[in-house]
Amino acid sequence: MSDTENKPQTNNTSGEVVELYQGAKRIHPKKATGRFANLRIAVLIITQAVFYLLPWVSYNGRQAVWFDALGRHFYIFGLALEPADLLYLTGLLIISAFGLFWWTTIAGRLWCGYACPQTVYTEIMLWIDHFVEGDRNQRLKLEKEPWNARKIRIKTIKYILIFIVAAWTGITFVGWFVPIRQVVPAIFSGTASFGVLGVAFVYGFMTWLMAHIMRGQVCLHMCPYARFQSAMFDHNTLIISYDAERGEPRGKKKKGDDAPKGACVDCSLCVQVCPVGIDIRDGLQYQCIGCAACIDACDEVMEKLKQPRGLVRYTTEAVLNHEYTDADIKRQLLRPKVTGYGTVLFIAIIAWIVGISTRDTMRVDIIKDRGVMVRENRLGQFENSYNLHINNSSELPQTITASVNGLETITLSGLPKEGVVVQAGEVLNIPVQVAAEPDYATKGSHDIQFTFTYQQQGSTETRQFTKKTIFIGGE
Repeated sequence: MSDTENKPQTNNTSGEVVELYQGAKRIHPKKATGRFANLRIAVLIITQAVFYLLPWVSYNGRQAVWFDALGRHFYIFGLALEPADLLYLTGLLIISAFGLFWWTTIAGRLWCGYACPQTVYTEIMLWIDHFVEGDRNQRLKLEKEPWNARKIRIKTIKYILIFIVAAWTGITFVGWFVPIRQVVPAIFSGTASFGVLGVAFVYGFMTWLMAHIMRGQVCLHMCPYARFQSAMFDHNTLIISYDAERGEPRGKKKKGDDAPKGACVDCSLCVQVCPVGIDIRDGLQYQCIGCAACIDACDEVMEKLKQPRGLVRYTTEAVLNHEYTDADIKRQLLRPKVTGYGTVLFIAIIAWIVGISTRDTMRVDIIKDRGVMVRENRLGQFENSYNLHINNSSELPQTITASVNGLETITLSGLPKEGVVVQAGEVLNIPVQVAAEPDYATKGSHDIQFTFTYQQQGSTETRQFTKKTIFIGGE
C-alpha cells in the first residue's frame, strides 16, 4: 500500500469536483516512549511468551497445553477435557464475554490497546519497520524515494524479518494442536503433512495480511467490538481524552503576541504517534483503541515545557464535565452497571471452578443391544445385552466396577468383580449381560440402574455415579 491511494471522483452539473471515495492512507506512526509504551511492551512480552513458549512445556510425558483435535481431547496441564465437556467450554466463553463487558464498562478499550492480538502483532510489525527503516520521518522519506539499490536492500531485509515472524507464528499455532516437538522437525525436514503445512501457511499469511498490510484498518472496518462498545460506555467509563479547557486555544506563544494561548502548542505529536491516525483533540472517536501513545507523546512535550502532565490523559466524561475530579474516579467503580457485570462474572467463575473440580473423570454410556431385545439364557432367566462405552478422561489409570439393581434377582455379568483398569485417556467398549428371573422380568420395559464405582491409581478415594436404562422382559 502506498502513502496515498487514488481517489475516485465525479463531476456534478456545476462543474465542482466531488470525492465519492477516499482510499485508506498508509499510516506511519512515530515511535512513542513513556510509561504506557513500557506497559504495552510488558503486556506484549507476556502474551507472546505464553503463545510461543507454552507449547514447548512438558507435563506428565506430554505437551502441557495441547488441543488434540484429532484425538478429541484438550489438555491443559493436569486438566483433560473432551467433547462431553462442552459445557465447560461454553462456561469459559461466558466468562470471557462478561469479563470483556465488565472491563469495558470500567476502562473502555484497554483490551484493544494492550492485549488484542491485532494490536500486539501490529506493534511487532511496527518494531520491525522502526528497526530497519528508521522512525516516522525516515520511513516517509523512504516511501517517496525511487526504487534503487538502497531501497531494495532495506525493503528486502524488512520483508525477511516479517516473513520469519509470520512463518514462526503459523508454525507455533499448529503446535497448539499437534505436538510442537513433532511439528517443527517435520516441517523443516519436509515430512510434514499437507494439513499441517496448510494450517501453518494460512495462519502465517493472515498474520502478515492483518498485522503488516491492513494494520489499523482491521480495527476501523472489520472489528465488531469497535461498533458495539458504546453500549457498554457511560459517562463514568475511563477513556482517553483531551482537556480542551486547558489546551485551547492551541498554538505556540510568540514574542509580541498578547493573545491568550492554551497549554497545547499544536505540535501534532499526538497525531503522529497514533497507530490509527486520529486526532484525539477532536474528541472521543470509535477508532481510538485506547493505546495511550498520545498520552506519552503529550506528557513528554509538557515536561519539556515545564507544565503539568495530563493535557491528554485517561479520565472520564464526568470529570471533563466537572461532576467530580480525577481523584474521585476510583469511587465510581461501585456503580450499578459495573457491579452487575462483576456479580455475573464472579458467579460464572465460581460455578465453572466448582463444576470443573467436581466433574466425573470416568464416564460411561450404556448402549442397549438392539439386535436381540431379550433372550432366555441357559439358567432360564431373561437376559438383555448392553455395551458399556467407558471413557477415562483423567491423567492416570482408573479401575472401575459396576453393579445393577431395579429388579429382584437381577444380576450383571461380563465385567470382572475386581473391575477393569482403564488407562489414562483410554476408551473401552465392554459388552455385558443383565439377567433376571421371569417372575420379576415380566413382559414390557422395566427401569433399572447401573451403579459405577471407580478409583484412581495411587488414591484411596473412590467415587460413584449411577446411570439409568431399561430392561426388556419376556413373555
